[in-house]
Amino acid sequence: MAHDDEFLAVIAAEVAQDPQNIALREDFITLLLERDADQAATEIDAFEAHGGDPARARVLRARVMAARLRSGKANTAPSDTPRAAAEPDSARVPEPEAPSRAPVAADDDAATGDRIEQPGLWDAERPQVTLADVAGLAEVKQHLDSTFLAPLRNPALAAAFGQKPGGSLLMYGPPGCGKTFIAKAIAGDLGASFIHVTLADLLSAWIGESERAIQSVFRDARAAAPCVIFFDEFDALGGRRASGGGGSQSMRMIVTQLLEELDGVTSENDGVYFLAATNRPWDIDPALRRPGRIDKTVLVLPPDAVARAAILQGDLDGKPQDDVDVIAVAAATEGFSGADIAQVAKHALQRSLTASMAAGAIVPVTTEGLLESAASITPSTTSWFDQVAPVLEYGVDDGTFDQLRAYRVKQGMR
Repeated sequence: MAHDDEFLAVIAAEVAQDPQNIALREDFITLLLERDADQAATEIDAFEAHGGDPARARVLRARVMAARLRSGKANTAPSDTPRAAAEPDSARVPEPEAPSRAPVAADDDAATGDRIEQPGLWDAERPQVTLADVAGLAEVKQHLDSTFLAPLRNPALAAAFGQKPGGSLLMYGPPGCGKTFIAKAIAGDLGASFIHVTLADLLSAWIGESERAIQSVFRDARAAAPCVIFFDEFDALGGRRASGGGGSQSMRMIVTQLLEELDGVTSENDGVYFLAATNRPWDIDPALRRPGRIDKTVLVLPPDAVARAAILQGDLDGKPQDDVDVIAVAAATEGFSGADIAQVAKHALQRSLTASMAAGAIVPVTTEGLLESAASITPSTTSWFDQVAPVLEYGVDDGTFDQLRAYRVKQGMR
């Protein structure tokens, strides 16, 4: 405990010394989530004030709520207490009715089998990207194709072997490495609709609302089939069901509802593809990982040199630059996540902007400027590999970490 406090103090000092290091701030918040949810909430405000992504801040705040639920500190009203008695009129928000779909009229279109779209709670988009648009990551794409996509692209052949359309996949790896983009690309490859669900979309202080939200996600996905449901930050939602107080009970009910939907207890999941992403696969409830549920995994590693160069080029397109050698910068950023690469470009652009304002003329970004920015940033993936080392050494492995073990050997990691 004392050692952990000392470590947190060291990280806090580093954050204070480099307040603009967004990746470090996020790592600090992640560590605090396990120890002090209240301080984590305060640090999230600072994260956003220093330029952190507002969408990322919302997800982090939802993780704070999940941490409080697990510790039983969330401000939840007792299940047998009316809401009007538990909350003053000035603060009361009308409880949303459970979403439902209006029946489809039996007109000519319905009679011919053409589905009439009905409005739902969750917006399903049609991604235009495919895995071909994902630069680099050849090993990841090959693994995805062989273990997940190939049978789905051949439904007639799969049907001959008794396989129904649908499936589930867990993507894990360091934060900021493109798991969300890959999920959209999978939907694009399948020609499927895409529903992106974050922790903030589901968690509620009121008992039963999170379970109803999960029901509505699957109901809308079935109506929009073929459809990919993508759950981000899945460890915070599908965490291990532990014994404890009311907070733990709330998380148990959420996981139980997920199990029911994945099993198709009340409705068939034909044409529904469930994808989840996490940085902490070891925290996910084992019941969710059993065969027939989320039983396939893929490791999404830091982008390779080709992907890093593509990310840099995309971030610099349209900006003042002086014949930047993105290949050289990519070579100097081994181990950086996609978010780290974006931060390198952002940092270099900010420095060029400052120089331009001082000079009264445009000072373009240079290769040297990008290399200096890269040298000032510590890869956020480092802390993740440090966290996973004891899991690989002492944890129970059902084969989930086979890819990770092979990668660590390849990289000469202990």
